[in-house]
Formats: sequence, C-alpha cells, structure tokens
Amino acid sequence: MNTSESTEPARGRGGQLAAQRQATIVAEVNSRGAITVAELVERFGVSDMTIRRDLDALDSSGLLHKVHGGATSVGLRSAHEPGFDAKLTQESTAKHAIAQAAASRVRPDSAVGIGAGTTTYALARHLLRIENLTVVTNSARIADVFHSNSRSDRTVVLIGGIRTPSDALVGPIATAALQSLHLDMLFLGAHGVDAEHGLSTPNLMEAETNRAFIAASRQVVLVADHTKWGTIGLSTFAGWNDINIIVTDPGLPPPTRKAMHRTGCELVIAP
Repeated sequence: MNTSESTEPARGRGGQLAAQRQATIVAEVNSRGAITVAELVERFGVSDMTIRRDLDALDSSGLLHKVHGGATSVGLRSAHEPGFDAKLTQESTAKHAIAQAAASRVRPDSAVGIGAGTTTYALARHLLRIENLTVVTNSARIADVFHSNSRSDRTVVLIGGIRTPSDALVGPIATAALQSLHLDMLFLGAHGVDAEHGLSTPNLMEAETNRAFIAASRQVVLVADHTKWGTIGLSTFAGWNDINIIVTDPGLPPPTRKAMHRTGCELVIAP
C-alpha cells in the first residue's frame, strides 16, 4: 500500500515534467525551425534516450518532424530555407572543428571558392593565415571576414546576385561570373546530404550557382555536420561523382560512414 501511494505521485510528476519539456521543445522548434538532440540534452539535463523518446512522441502527434540527429518544424519541408542567423548557433562546435580540418587542406598561392553557409563562414576565419590566397565567394558575410583582416597578398572576389534567406548571392549574374573562372579548390556546404540524392538545397537559383561553382573547380570539398545527413532539399546540385572530399564530425553514424566510403570520396572526420 505504501509503495503504491509513493509511486503514483512520482509517475504523475514525471508525466507533468515530460509534458512541460515536450511543450518547450515544440515551441523552440517552431521558433528556430530546427534543433538537435545534443542541444536538447544539454538544455534539459536529461539523457539522449529521453529526448529521442520525446521527439518520437511529438513526431507521432504531428507536432514536429523528427530527423536524423534532431527535429524540424512541421512546416520545414524540401522548399523551406532557414535563415543564416537561425543556423549559425546550431552545431557550432562541430562546425568549427570541420572548418579547421578543411582549412588544413589549403596551400599558399591557391585560388579558392567558398560557397555561402555557416560552416563555410567558420572556414573563412581559419583561412586568414594562408599566404597569397585568392578567394571567390558568393557570401557577403564571408567576404567581410577577409576584408576585416585585410592583407596585401590576398584577393577577395565577391560574386553578386539575388540574396537568399541563407545569405547566399545567387542567380544568373553569379552563375555567369563563375563560368570564366578556374579554382584550385571549392568548399561547399549543403542544406541536405543524402546517399542517394547527393547534395541539395531548397533554393533553385542557389542550386544553379553551386553547379557553376563546381564546374569551375578542380577539387570540391563538402563541409557539413552530421545533422545534414538524411535531409533532402528541393533541388540536387551535386552527385557524389562531383565531390572529392567530405569533411564532417564524429556524430556521423557508422552506417552512414560506410555509405560515404562507397561513394569513392575521401571521408575526413574532424576531431
């Protein structure tokens, strides 16, 4: 009798806490568009398994969309494009590790292309020390990183175009400008990465501009944290035969690593 009396209130309290936590998760996802399991574990101080159970329940209820490594708003589908600032704080530690590992591939006297994105934005800061560097980018934010640390042996070319919610400059003007260039290396992020569908974006014009970037480059490096895997945007802009190197973080599951090895690309796990 005593056991029954003490257990039942605990269950009630646990249920209330779970309901409060899940309500907060839904509010956060709707506000930001997406959130990761790691962020939720840190915020609530509960186990990874607890958060995944919460996401399962909320996904079943139609309140959010569970994806690999986290969750997105139910309105976040293949044509939805999150803003730059919304993505900037997500997986920031992983992005900086990826950026550092990718930057180590760049040598002095190189012409480097850098696509728009928050991981490539982190990469730009790690490239400031490279001597005699020519940078071509379609991101005003990335160009500003180099301009704020100006040096005489660096040339920065900002490709113009129509601005997307993720702060990329895209469209016919950007695409035409890239067609006459020859780059040693290109660093690209992606909205979505999938073993079958390759690299994708919600923006059709950005897809076209990224294809022009790839066509102008001798070597293409994908920089993307593990949460991008399994997401498919509206338009594929690169297949695995277009990519030479993949740089990601240790959160990428073993089965996905095997799938990436089968693409023939070099897979780099940033420490």
